[in-house]
Amino acid sequence: MQNTYHSSVFLSKKSDKSDKLSAYMQLHFSVFLWGFTAILGELIEMPAAILVWWRVLITVISLFILLRISKSVVQDLKHHKVYFLIGVCIALHWICFYGSIKYANASIALICMATSSFFTSLIEPIVVSRKLSLKEIIFGLLVLPGMYFIVDSTELDMQKGIWVGLAAAFLAALFTSYNKKYIVEGKETEISYLELRGALVFLSFLVPIMIFQMDISIIPSTMDSFYLIVLALICTTLPFVLSMKALNKLSAFTSTLIVNLEPVYGIVLAALLLGQHKELDPRFYLGVILILAVVLLFPLVSSRNKKTNYVAE
Repeated sequence: MQNTYHSSVFLSKKSDKSDKLSAYMQLHFSVFLWGFTAILGELIEMPAAILVWWRVLITVISLFILLRISKSVVQDLKHHKVYFLIGVCIALHWICFYGSIKYANASIALICMATSSFFTSLIEPIVVSRKLSLKEIIFGLLVLPGMYFIVDSTELDMQKGIWVGLAAAFLAALFTSYNKKYIVEGKETEISYLELRGALVFLSFLVPIMIFQMDISIIPSTMDSFYLIVLALICTTLPFVLSMKALNKLSAFTSTLIVNLEPVYGIVLAALLLGQHKELDPRFYLGVILILAVVLLFPLVSSRNKKTNYVAE
């Protein structure tokens, strides 16, 4: 009996380790795809809110089709109102993120998102009712010197993009923490659909007001249409569902730190595809190095601490 017990414990631990590895791979692949979103956001010529409305619309349609094909049911899920509000938060996050790109550029918008680890270290304990982690707060604060160099190296007319980008980071930390609390294992696609449907409803009230006040067109050009389809299907639907599955095995703070690797992919892509390395001061890259060092150091420090596993239990 004792041998059987130890065998079952060993198999359980092995399975848990495999699940966590799978979650890391899913989230890292999602982050790689998200690295293209800022590039596409800069290529698309539409205003941020209109861009987000199209992105959400196409994504919601794709998720609806997936649910119909899989014959999944969303009516039995609780917390519909919470998912709607999370969707509103996601919509505002995307508006701020693409607004940051429009006010500054893709590289600055991406690196601003790295501060979401600091915001998450404060927000997640409140949302999921756990104690504040001094280690998480310290590592979150270590991101700030890097942000100082980035702000200090940026021209004044682009600094509005930094503040809007920081708002996007705060909103990302907020909806990631609430997703951690209200995620239901095996229902990631359904919950993604409910949240983005809420985002679509919210944006469908906001966008007409913008069209009336700014006298802008909602119809995308041919190239914008192509970019929007790629953005919605390949860079939103797929990584959104994968990241929701990964969140079941990882803490919101750990997930946010992994998502902070998005600037690595995005900035490299921006340099290769948009030539933005020519626009940026060396101090910007010093700030990027400091931020990425924090991102990479946290898992190493945590893995050495056997008593405190940085993966959610």
